[in-house]
Amino acid sequence: MLQLVRRNAFGRMKRFRMHDIIRELAVDLCQNYRFGVKSEDYICGGTLHRDGRRLVVHKLKKDIHHSFSSIHGLRTFITLDKSMPPLTLLPLISENSRYMTVLELTGLPIEKIPDAIGDLFNLRHLGLRDSKVRYLPKSIEKLLNLLTLDLCRSDIHELPRGIVKLKKLRHLFAEKETVSGRDFGLSSGVCIPIGLGNLTNLQTLQALEVQDESIKQLVELRQLRSLKICNVKGIYCEHLHESLVQMPFLSYLYVGASDKNEVLMLNTLPTSLQKLRLNGRLPEGTLSRGSTLFQGVEQNMYSLRLSWSQLREDPLPSLSQLVNLTVLHFFRAYNGEKLTFLTGWFPNLKHLSLRDMPNLKRLEIKLGAMATLESFTLGSLNSMAEVPPGLEFLMPLQYLGFFQITRDFLKLLYQCPQLVCTQWQHTLRDDDDDDDR
Repeated sequence: MLQLVRRNAFGRMKRFRMHDIIRELAVDLCQNYRFGVKSEDYICGGTLHRDGRRLVVHKLKKDIHHSFSSIHGLRTFITLDKSMPPLTLLPLISENSRYMTVLELTGLPIEKIPDAIGDLFNLRHLGLRDSKVRYLPKSIEKLLNLLTLDLCRSDIHELPRGIVKLKKLRHLFAEKETVSGRDFGLSSGVCIPIGLGNLTNLQTLQALEVQDESIKQLVELRQLRSLKICNVKGIYCEHLHESLVQMPFLSYLYVGASDKNEVLMLNTLPTSLQKLRLNGRLPEGTLSRGSTLFQGVEQNMYSLRLSWSQLREDPLPSLSQLVNLTVLHFFRAYNGEKLTFLTGWFPNLKHLSLRDMPNLKRLEIKLGAMATLESFTLGSLNSMAEVPPGLEFLMPLQYLGFFQITRDFLKLLYQCPQLVCTQWQHTLRDDDDDDDR
């Protein structure tokens, strides 16, 4: 009854299409239980239905602020209307809907959270993503039942001390807008005061601006499944290593250095790790043949993204041990002149991106390498003077792109017989418009 539309790079089900019969049944249930209906259907005579438990506001045409005084049983409030005036909404909800469990205000131009938010003692989910909130009130420490706190892309840079009292908290999203581009990319998060180790039930922590105290307490978070940390300095790596080996369930890890000269000294990874992203310089020998970094994760690792690694040795022989890798991205990761994909390497790879490696002159692909590749992107490889030999072995591809290339290299692409019957995209270094072929 649910039809599969798309899988992700790992082969997991990502998107479904609902069968018509199921959709009609879902709409009927929503109407019966007053869930997910449009605001104009939910509001009768300017007053909310008093028996309503769940309210999803979409394209609001009337002011419902005064109507909250008549509804005390509301458990879930979700707004999809980004233009809704928020000035008096939160105080009304806090005063009249004390048993609220889900409060989702993503995208609203809220700048301040009232102290009364602490009265929602039953709250499980608080969503302030893409808001203008700059700080959380001290009363947030009263939300002892809170499971999810979503502050992603808000203006909050530091959490109040009382946040460490929320011992049931499982998911904390606080990543800021990522600054990326040709310069060193920086992701930022929030600073957590002394007591991070009290949040022992955390499963998701994205993103933490590590400091001397927080990096030491990270070892207590042994239930983590997803961890993203920023502002990492070389002196923190020993504590980070001690923490990672104590996380048996960790599947996603992002480590971002404080600047491009800081060296990320990582020796081993949790055997459960599936997705790894490192943004920062790696020491010599990290990805040599004798490296122990990926020991124990050869079968589990599905996605690897290396940025600003500045490696001198060829990393491919070491990475070829990751037989189930489906995503591989290099951005300023390699300073050498040659990369060769040998026969049998990366048998399950689907997405490959090689960008900003100015010294790379030759990229060679042997028959039988990357046999399942679907997407291949090359960008800003300024020293490359020939179309990669063996590119024809990858055809046909669902996507092929060449970005920030010279006009001379573009002429070589047009003359390449392997690309005559293939769709591909490109952009030029002089900022010409994109062309398709």
